[in-house]
Amino acid sequence: MEQAREPNAAAADDGPLDSYSETVMRVAETVTPHVAAIEMTGNRRNGRFRMGAGSAVLFTEDGYLLTNSHVVAGTHQGHAAFADGSRTDIELVGADPLSDLAVVHGRAPKVAPAQFGDAETLRVGQLVIAVGNPLGLAGSVTAGVVSGLGRAIPVWSSGNRRVIEDVIQTDAALNAGSSGGALADTHGRIVGINTAVAGAGLGLAVPINTTTRRIISALLKDGRVRRAYLGVVSTPFRLNASAVIRTGQRDGLRVVEVLAGSPADRGGLRAGDVILTAGSRPVSNAESLQKLLFADAIGQPLPIRVLRDGQEVDIVAVPEEMAGNG
Repeated sequence: MEQAREPNAAAADDGPLDSYSETVMRVAETVTPHVAAIEMTGNRRNGRFRMGAGSAVLFTEDGYLLTNSHVVAGTHQGHAAFADGSRTDIELVGADPLSDLAVVHGRAPKVAPAQFGDAETLRVGQLVIAVGNPLGLAGSVTAGVVSGLGRAIPVWSSGNRRVIEDVIQTDAALNAGSSGGALADTHGRIVGINTAVAGAGLGLAVPINTTTRRIISALLKDGRVRRAYLGVVSTPFRLNASAVIRTGQRDGLRVVEVLAGSPADRGGLRAGDVILTAGSRPVSNAESLQKLLFADAIGQPLPIRVLRDGQEVDIVAVPEEMAGNG
């Protein structure tokens, strides 16, 4: 006869789930007030009409919000609604399609701004929580783990194929209305801005790190970011033992795809290459390459060393300014 389980044993089994649930609930309660639903509008003869909608994260006390560039594409004004019921008109400050980030501004809200974290501290397998405000459904929450870091994904924007670099991949599912919402760590700090640009249900986020802080500062100051463009889809890559000995590096950036006609294509980069250095600096993830591709790199030869078929090969690409950026 099977012996009955002790009550304390059942409680012990529930412990991990309770701890997980408590963490997700605590983060959701912390982050939800900072996340607004935004609706971008345009004008026509019979009045205003909706052109785009998503979520946005309040990050300053005077009403600046961070969202996705594709949410505000082609628009300049709209309104934002917070979980506490407060609303404000908003205007586009600036957008950067290459990072899929945009800044909008409304009047100073009653709620406090979110606290930014640092995506560089994230590790694969770490718990993260996505909070959106799709269609005004405040506190739409999904949780998951970091599935990958330093990804680069191709997207279509304004009829052109572009690459969003250095994204965080998670198994926290997203829908289109959650684009521009917050990806938070277990301390409630914002480590990414969710983007569903690659398709509903895919958990992708633009990281908050040194590079994106620089992008945000440029948007606040100038309303745009002058960006150099290479045109590669890439993923971080761990070198094998012999390559580590030969190159002195443990990591590189594997080229998954080279966009046809791009500076990378013209410079001779190929799918399958592993980028070791760019501008004589080691490259280990998409951000380390992205840091080199701001305004001062436009039109300047960029020496790139790659590992190709076991051999180190030197090429030179000339980044160009990303057309229609901002």
